[in-house]
Parts: sequence; C-alpha cells; structure tokens
Amino acid sequence: MSIEGMYQEVILDHHRNPVGKGLREPFAAQAHHINTSCGDELTVRVALDAAGESITDISWDGQGCAISMASMSILAESATAGSVAAERELHAKFLELMHGRGEVSADPALGEAVAFGGVAQFPARVKCALLGWMAAADALDQATSQR
Repeated sequence: MSIEGMYQEVILDHHRNPVGKGLREPFAAQAHHINTSCGDELTVRVALDAAGESITDISWDGQGCAISMASMSILAESATAGSVAAERELHAKFLELMHGRGEVSADPALGEAVAFGGVAQFPARVKCALLGWMAAADALDQATSQR
C-alpha cells in the first residue's frame, strides 16, 4: 500500500469512527463554525483543568464531508489531555502544512494529522480540513481569556 493510500485509510477510519464526537459537559467554552463554501459545520467545546493550562476534554458535533469530520476527530484525539501551549503549537504546525500547497513537509509531531498533507494540494479542500481546527482555536481562546 502506498503512503497516500495509508493516509486515505487514516482519514476514512476517523470519518467512520470519530473521536470526541458528541457534545459533552462541563465545558469552558464553545465555538460554532461554518464553511460557507460547502456548508460543512461544527460546534466544538473545550474543557480545561482548574489552572487553565491543560485541555481535559474536546467534544464536538457537526455535519460535513469526510475531510472535515476526520480532521476534527484527529484534532480531538491529539489535543485532549494535552497542554494548551502544546495544542497551540500543534495548531500552528497544521496551519503551516495546510497552507503549504503540498510543498511543506509534514512535521512528525502532527501524528495522524500528517494524513492531510495531500489535501493541501487542493485549495478548495483546505477549508474543510481547517474547519474544526479553527473552531477549536476559537473555543480555546475564549476559554483562556475568561480566566
């Protein structure tokens, strides 16, 4: 199996078996984003520890294409139980990958999110891959600014 085929399998697996799907309480903040290009939409909730330094939960719900749903699933899996600083760093690396138009090497720190490197070659699909990441960043910003 080619590397592209393996990446497609990762995306399809997360689409079929999403991590973190289903809005949960308690939560510190939530954000709702819509991709106006295609109609995909997501609501993301984040919960933080008492100090506001670690993510204790990311939950989400939404509808859309396999790329947007799988991307959110991978984010939920990788960011839950991590530090806020680490998630912001991961977010920056994912943005760099998505805006690289397929010419940026994926940082191994992205974990399964490297599967979206091929998506970066298709500008119309980049918004799909970024939808959940941008909503999660907004929710995280809200949660940390309330402290």
